[in-house]
Amino acid sequence: MKTLKITTLTTFLLTALAFSGFRRPADDYEEEIKTFHQKRIEGLKKENGWLNLAGLFWLEAGENTFGSDPSNELVFPKGKSDDFLGKVILKNDEVVFESQAEQKVSDEKGLPVSQLKVFPSEKPVVLKHKSLQWTIIKRGDKYGVRLRDLESEELKNFKDIDTYPVDRKWKVKATFVPSNGRQIPILDVLGQTSLQDSPGRLVFTIKGKSYNLDAVGTTDELFIIFGDKTNKKETYGAGRFLYSAVESDGSVYLDFNKAINPPCAFTPFATCPLPPKQNLLEVSINAGEKNYSYH
Repeated sequence: MKTLKITTLTTFLLTALAFSGFRRPADDYEEEIKTFHQKRIEGLKKENGWLNLAGLFWLEAGENTFGSDPSNELVFPKGKSDDFLGKVILKNDEVVFESQAEQKVSDEKGLPVSQLKVFPSEKPVVLKHKSLQWTIIKRGDKYGVRLRDLESEELKNFKDIDTYPVDRKWKVKATFVPSNGRQIPILDVLGQTSLQDSPGRLVFTIKGKSYNLDAVGTTDELFIIFGDKTNKKETYGAGRFLYSAVESDGSVYLDFNKAINPPCAFTPFATCPLPPKQNLLEVSINAGEKNYSYH
């Protein structure tokens, strides 16, 4: 009789909890990945994110006029810019901006700019006009104007990035093998190759088979550029990025649930590095971000 009463009471309590909206606590790991993804989305939408890029213009030595008029060397988007804004002068590895009319172009503080050295500088110099802003970037021996539109249609229309379902099996523990001053060549989408410091190699196993990836960066922030068998099918064709760090015991966790698209998946105006050939994995990594609809 007592057993029956206890069972009846337990059933009643469970039923009451169900109808009161009680839910099993979310898995901590899934919450971690969800938070990571949300921060990723927020980062893409920021003023210095990748969704608002509107142009990349490589400079010729000497004067480069710019504005929306087609007669300019650097033609800014029609309807977003006045016809003539001034010129960008490249000389002796320095870049100077000269305004056509100082009221049209301002600095980060909103102050009008008539003439200003914009490269090199301790931090990127940002110039603004209407919804546009731009900085100077250097890639190898090339100098370019990176243009952003803070009211771009790509930014307005962006919703989300599709991802694979979160799966703990894709958080893989790897052994870190230090490389002691080794450099590896990294090719980018411009066809330029640069030698980058590689702190070490990551050796790991998937389904009983051993794989390895060369990392660049530092042991505190490993940057891994990799490709796998999902590229050009479900994920971006030129591979994906992954970040990690060396643990105190010398191991590294490769959390492929945090694998992300390179900037070039979102815009044609980025200059992304490509995976070195030794980082092209002969396995499908069904985790992390899938390809973005831009492509």
